[in-house]
Amino acid sequence: MFDTSRRKLLGASMLGAGAVMNGLGAGAKAAALNTRGNIMLDRIPDLPKGLIEAASFPLIDAIHGRRSRRFAKGASIPNGPLAYTSERQPAALSELEQMLLLTTVAGNTGWSNLIPYNRYYLPNMPNYAGAAGGRSFPSAAGFHTSEFFFTDDNGVYAFKTRDMPATQAKQPDGSTDLKACFDEHKSRIVKLADGRLHTPARPEHMEMHNEWCANVPGSTLIIPVADLAQHMILALCYLVQNGACLYDDVNNRPIPGLEKFKNRVDIENPFPLSYIEQLSLTEVTVELSCACYAGTLMLQAMGLGGWMYEGINPFSILGASGDPDVPGLGFRFDMIKDQPLPHVTGLEGVFEGHCPPHFANMRAAVEAVITRKFGKGGPFNAKTKGPYKETGAIRSKAAPIDAEFIDCVSAMADYVFYTFGRFPATVPAIFTLMYLQAHQLDTDFYDTHFSDGAYLETHARHDLNWN
Repeated sequence: MFDTSRRKLLGASMLGAGAVMNGLGAGAKAAALNTRGNIMLDRIPDLPKGLIEAASFPLIDAIHGRRSRRFAKGASIPNGPLAYTSERQPAALSELEQMLLLTTVAGNTGWSNLIPYNRYYLPNMPNYAGAAGGRSFPSAAGFHTSEFFFTDDNGVYAFKTRDMPATQAKQPDGSTDLKACFDEHKSRIVKLADGRLHTPARPEHMEMHNEWCANVPGSTLIIPVADLAQHMILALCYLVQNGACLYDDVNNRPIPGLEKFKNRVDIENPFPLSYIEQLSLTEVTVELSCACYAGTLMLQAMGLGGWMYEGINPFSILGASGDPDVPGLGFRFDMIKDQPLPHVTGLEGVFEGHCPPHFANMRAAVEAVITRKFGKGGPFNAKTKGPYKETGAIRSKAAPIDAEFIDCVSAMADYVFYTFGRFPATVPAIFTLMYLQAHQLDTDFYDTHFSDGAYLETHARHDLNWN
């Protein structure tokens, strides 16, 4: 339908560089950049012009053109200084648009390069990572404990890419067949329920400045969720590997039994439990937010409206609001004595937190984390493929984990669970905060109330380019 080469560039930063070089009179070099892309578009049937434009959208324009554009087709602001009611019907993203957005937010991008060196680990290399595959966003030390859920007019879905091996869509020359990439990722979508996730526009479920625009008909709402319990276990592994341990600063006492590991960890200078838990919470918050921000930049290139936000009650999203009419994603939760908030632990068979009741005890959860690292498909399993010329030799050189190591980590994890009746002690086991919403923008609202420049050319041409 539209002319494009097999090597059409999707690398926005390279294209942006080409534009700058053109402006500097370096036309020949810029043209060379524009013919050296790494993404193949020609295998996508009925290739829309919008995808070609997204391929050539400069990163710098996405950053400087990013705005929260909340007014979707079909939306209404009933009164006030920006009152307006859309004359257009709500319109869903096409399947192609949705897959491009999902793979931007949470897609596998190849093999992780791991952390290659720490002189205190010699002759081995650090063993921090939890996953062998890389994704479109960073994770602290490569822990990668998050998975993604989303909802649209048709249903509620899980999009499971956490332990996905490197995409097979990459060609021998390093290029990526975008259609094959989409097909691989589409196979990882699991439908959980029919119909849109129910998020009532009431104060107990939603911030009232979002009642008119959040999770509206036609939109796709992406929900990153972290297994913070697993992240905390990985943090304990990191501590023990580096000769450190915890003490219970909440009750101002050492963790009993750690003295027998004094040859391995510094029991005289332990870290406060609450500090490590807050650090872990911060790390997963960054992980979830970076994923959403990547998607926000793609919205600009695609000409879609939307924004990243936290204005829906996370307990309502997960299914722990206590309102039977708001089942959310259906996660299990428990009310623990003397604690005001529900303790959410996981969605059985889909996304189970690394803590009881989804594991028999904390030791079993710890052992599962070690298996994820060193077992089949793990980042430190010699049989796992990878980016290195001698992948097996490199993966097998990760610092080993022995029985005493597992005993030490389990002793701390067990203490937390039995002392506080939950794991972690002071932060959620399952955590969600930031969401990304995408919808088709009603530019008439912006033409009515804003001066020029309220939206980008990609928004102005969206319907023509994608339909």
